[in-house]
Amino acid sequence: MSHYRRPHQPGATVFFTVNLADLSSGLLVRQIDILRDAVRQTRVARPFVIDEWVVLPNHMHCVWTLPKGDADFSNRMGEIKGRFSRMVRRSGPAPTPTVNNRYGVVGGRKRVGAGPDLRDEVSIWQKRFWEHHIRDDADYVAHVNYCWINPIKHGLVKDVRDWPYSSWHRDCGDVGRG
Repeated sequence: MSHYRRPHQPGATVFFTVNLADLSSGLLVRQIDILRDAVRQTRVARPFVIDEWVVLPNHMHCVWTLPKGDADFSNRMGEIKGRFSRMVRRSGPAPTPTVNNRYGVVGGRKRVGAGPDLRDEVSIWQKRFWEHHIRDDADYVAHVNYCWINPIKHGLVKDVRDWPYSSWHRDCGDVGRG
């Protein structure tokens, strides 16, 4: 059994990559309002600053700054993932694939729901996420820019302005559009 140890730096700024278990799914953009609610509820319970966030169909990247004296980014991300999963399951049918991808097999089952036997549930998210503690201003700018260009990198749009699920719109809006 591996014992992955994450750094714990109070007040840190952290970059994340979080993937769905089914990499062929578009669940995150189809259920964007549920994801936003899960984030909003988590921030009410456990505040943090959203420096940047971009949501793609099957994964998301974000940069957060934690409150001074607080280093617990891992449980916050776990709460977002858990809330999203529960709300999706309550909202009706959700993906039920058996997917064989580079991360292994994601087991199939008859339905997604809050049934009595949770072992029959398909995991919506990959078990872990990737995080990187931002080191300095240049590292911060590089990771924010990475978030902004990710929809272009994945061929979803040709211009960052055209991807609706990015906090780029909050931060830059229509700057530069004539």
